[in-house]
Amino acid sequence: MSLSPHAKGTEQAQPETVALFVSDLHLTAAMPKTAAAFFSFLRKTASKAGALYLLGDIFEYWAGDDDLDDPFNRQVVDAIAALSAQGVAVFWMAGNRDFLVGDRFAHACGLTLLSDPTLVTLAGQRTLLVHGDAQCTDDTAYMQFRQQVRSAQWQQQFLQQTLAQRKAIIASLREGSRDAQRGKSMDIMDVNPQAIDALFASHAVKIMIHGHTHRPHTHLSQSAAGPRTRYVLPDWDYDTRNHAARGGWLALDARGQFSFHQAGEVLPSI
Repeated sequence: MSLSPHAKGTEQAQPETVALFVSDLHLTAAMPKTAAAFFSFLRKTASKAGALYLLGDIFEYWAGDDDLDDPFNRQVVDAIAALSAQGVAVFWMAGNRDFLVGDRFAHACGLTLLSDPTLVTLAGQRTLLVHGDAQCTDDTAYMQFRQQVRSAQWQQQFLQQTLAQRKAIIASLREGSRDAQRGKSMDIMDVNPQAIDALFASHAVKIMIHGHTHRPHTHLSQSAAGPRTRYVLPDWDYDTRNHAARGGWLALDARGQFSFHQAGEVLPSI
């Protein structure tokens, strides 16, 4: 992942930031330094942008909009709402961990919910936004699970249970997911190239942004329609001790140029 250069001693004005793209923070009260890094990003960086696109798995899990008053959840909601109140347009796309976010959450945050995929035109760039999990088609067990939990019937039945029951089910599912991932290769859990090609072709775009895989990179390729670019967003983790802190975002400036940026500051717990 390349970092945007910052030349010292220059007074040249930086181009306006049209939009920022972030995913896979996996926010939870158990990871306070990661949450602090995100809140700092909202205050110091996102506040200077025209729009912020949150492209899934912002929460480690979301049990339903009736969990808005959980102290940690409320802290996240209030931070996003404060950004929206400053005039920054905030957009939210569901991930595989927080697909139960609904209208109450959106209203509390002052944001707009997006479908997956969503096509946007920003700074003259037609860009396709996806979370990325739907393109991991080699992981057949996950795709079957995804189809089940994304159905309206399953979600209706799930949300009819008490909040405590839902959280217990989610905890069990998360443990099962961790066990299943230990037996899967990284290639299986990555996006399928044919699925990506199909998305590019069906939407007639040359730029795509997604997260989910935790493999930040800029993928350049050629097609019959011309060159294509796929930006994969990084995940965030400032709490795990056995690896270096990581977290970052993709920025689009008024010239139509994209650049990756990394939050290099390790922040204290909140």
